Amino acid sequence: MAVVKNGDSVKINYKGMLEDGSVFDTSEGGAPLEFRVGDGEFLAGLEKGVVGMKVGESKTIRISADEGYGAHKAERIFEWDKSRLPSGFDASAGQQLQMYRADGMPILVTVVGVSENAVTLDCNHPLAGKNLVFDVTLEEIV
Repeated sequence: MAVVKNGDSVKINYKGMLEDGSVFDTSEGGAPLEFRVGDGEFLAGLEKGVVGMKVGESKTIRISADEGYGAHKAERIFEWDKSRLPSGFDASAGQQLQMYRADGMPILVTVVGVSENAVTLDCNHPLAGKNLVFDVTLEEIV
């Protein structure tokens, strides 16, 4: 029976969790996730974790923050003057917004603070700095 190796395209069903067991993403009820192993398109730890799996096999893959979304970096937190926000926009802590980098690429930011004249925005991925756990079943080597 074939096993997954670098360069293979695979389809997996998964449940992504934090170390405390809280689920942040799942393919349950949807289509399996398809990716090419080793392309760096997805989390490095997840790509490495499926190598050697056989179709139908299930396993738990633990991913350190470094092989997940990276460390949480303080330099990615900044203040944005409220006068630069759209008229009538009412920001609140925890709210996620889409902004655009100087090169035009969209980024997701989280409002982490609101003052009278500014909002504090965090450009880190919401899962940055967190160790992740994935329960994975290999559905297919494409």
